[in-house]
Amino acid sequence: MLAEDSVLLREGLIGLLARFGHQVVAAVGDAGALAAAVEAEAPDIVVTDVRMPPGFQDEGLHAAVRLRERRPALPVLVLSQYVQRTYASELLDSGDGRGVGYLLKDRVGQVEEFVTALSDVASGGTVVDPEVVRQLLRRRRDPLERLTPREREVLALIAQGRSNGAIAREPVVSDAAVGKHISGIFTKLDLPPAEETHRRVLAVLTFLRA
Repeated sequence: MLAEDSVLLREGLIGLLARFGHQVVAAVGDAGALAAAVEAEAPDIVVTDVRMPPGFQDEGLHAAVRLRERRPALPVLVLSQYVQRTYASELLDSGDGRGVGYLLKDRVGQVEEFVTALSDVASGGTVVDPEVVRQLLRRRRDPLERLTPREREVLALIAQGRSNGAIAREPVVSDAAVGKHISGIFTKLDLPPAEETHRRVLAVLTFLRA
């Protein structure tokens, strides 16, 4: 099962996989179609991108995590240009970490490397790009280390339940800068917009856990 919103890349992967003896039972371009296709086709493995329609944030990875919740034994290989840390840890921890992989497109040096990774994940192995590991470990060490001192102050005020207007009245932050600081906090904590989550709450939870 292949989920990739780029038509050219999707068709290229179909041809590549066929060349190495694999059958793509379905190829879709968005996360909703991925979930439906998995239910209909029961594939041996899912290969998915991270950023897909409609929001181009983390829809593909989020769908993969939900699929593994329902089918812990379903092998999933993420093939993306991005390390989306919000759900990457959940995916890699799912199903006892077996039958899961995360590769970065730009770092796959040879076709054979990708095909070998696919086979390893399909047979229950774990394949993770070292860069993905590095970024996940960095986040686990201190999720707040990327914030500036001023952003930490703003996040502390958010944790106290202050609104943007109340934060703007603090002597440490100007009214015009509040939105900029909060946007920076969301970006550095890897909290993209998502309908099912509240970024302000997630940022506070990260602050409290740290």
